[in-house]
This record gives sequence, C-alpha cells and structure tokens, in this order.
Amino acid sequence: MYLVIRCPGCKTFNYVDRYQRWRLCPMCGEVINVGRAPVYLEADDFLDAERVVAQLESYLHQTGKKDLTEQDIRQLRAQYAEWVKSRV
Repeated sequence: MYLVIRCPGCKTFNYVDRYQRWRLCPMCGEVINVGRAPVYLEADDFLDAERVVAQLESYLHQTGKKDLTEQDIRQLRAQYAEWVKSRV
C-alpha cells in the first residue's frame, strides 16, 4: 500500500510506502514528515501511485487550481476504487 501525499514546500505530489516515516522530495529536497502530510489517496502498488501522481499534477496544471478540494479528493478516491474493482 502506498500513500499519495504532497510536499509542503514545493507542493509537488509524491508517494510513499505506508510504513515510511520520512520522504525526501525529489523536486525541492525538503524532508517530508509523512505523518503530518495530508493523504490524498491510498494506492495498492507503486505503479498505481506513480500513475495517480502524474494525473494529479496534470489535472492541477490543466485546471489552474492550486490544490484539490474535498470534493475532488472524494471523487478521486471513488474513481480509484471503481478502477481497482474493474480490474479484478
């Protein structure tokens, strides 16, 4: 299980193993305390997490938004759950 989080420094989306406590942001070098970072999604594996991170960055770029709303996050989680169910 991997958590999709966001760097508090540069606001880049990242992912971490759910048991990981710290993450070094590959973009700005900030040390992220995983316990304090908001979790946008729990992904089954790192490939899913990589795909979600890329899609989230693209979505924010295309819409001009600075962050996801609570409704966006709920929709993201629901869509991911449906996608996981459909591939089983």
